[in-house]
Amino acid sequence: MRSRQRVLAGLVVATGLATAILLWGVVSTVFFAITVAYVLYPLRRRLVDRGFGRRTAAAASTSVAFLAVAVLIVPPLWSLYRRRRALLSYLRSLPDSVSVELFGTPVSVELGTVVAFLRRSLADLAVAAAGETPVLGLKLFLFALLVYAVLLRPSAAPAVVFRTVPEPYHDVVRQLHVRVRDTLYAIYVLQGATALGTFAIALVVFWALGYEAAFGLAVVAGILQFVPVIGPSVLVALVAATDLVAGDVTGAVTVAVLGFVFVGFLPDAVIRPQLAPHTADIPASLYFVGFTGGVLSVGLVGFIAGPLVVALFVETVDLLVADRSTAETRPG
Repeated sequence: MRSRQRVLAGLVVATGLATAILLWGVVSTVFFAITVAYVLYPLRRRLVDRGFGRRTAAAASTSVAFLAVAVLIVPPLWSLYRRRRALLSYLRSLPDSVSVELFGTPVSVELGTVVAFLRRSLADLAVAAAGETPVLGLKLFLFALLVYAVLLRPSAAPAVVFRTVPEPYHDVVRQLHVRVRDTLYAIYVLQGATALGTFAIALVVFWALGYEAAFGLAVVAGILQFVPVIGPSVLVALVAATDLVAGDVTGAVTVAVLGFVFVGFLPDAVIRPQLAPHTADIPASLYFVGFTGGVLSVGLVGFIAGPLVVALFVETVDLLVADRSTAETRPG
């Protein structure tokens, strides 16, 4: 029997690797869908408790996920499309060099190389976006289908896991489940709520300061909230630097002060503390390492996979330390 189980386990590993290799183009979509379904399960369960059928609850939860992804993707793309000519005109109007006086000494800052790089990047991005539109639509359909399938039968995967893992290790599985749930909640719910608050505040601030692209700047500020440590402060710094280069010193100082206080600091100070107790306790440094390493290793989906892997590593270390402490204090 043990030999048969080893053979079956080997077959599972082999077929899993073959599946991952052949379906590598949609692995990130599958991973994204599973993590989103993980976060939406409490909503699905609440709808079922209120009398909705499991199909209706799964469909409603999937609609929430699809709309959230659409809200995240469509506004920045639409904003860039509407302002493409203005953005290109602005890049063409930038001088090749700017002279700035620093401590009484004129310093020349070369901008020609940077501007040329931004122009090429925008052109490449436009071509890539046009070519990837059908693929993106197919992946969105696959994402919605997978989220619905997981939420339709949410108990199927845990049942397989608990049947496969020996009973003495079930507590480890439960601990890892709690860590995954709290980490994904931190990434999606906490970061999402903070990003939404950042967008609203940034829209008011940039509109009040008279920026024509206030909506686009607010969208970018909200998206940058998902970038740990740096956040929307880098956008405020870029906007202030642009005003400074244009000779508007008063505007640069004003947007820097108001931006750093209301856009960069206020959402983190007000929204995040309200939701932080329900999330995984991961140091900001480890979260940043996971985010950066994940994005550089596997692309955009790395902003979820990186912190999640780091959280699981921290949890397994805690489990090992706790188990060794228990073993040392156990008599005999």
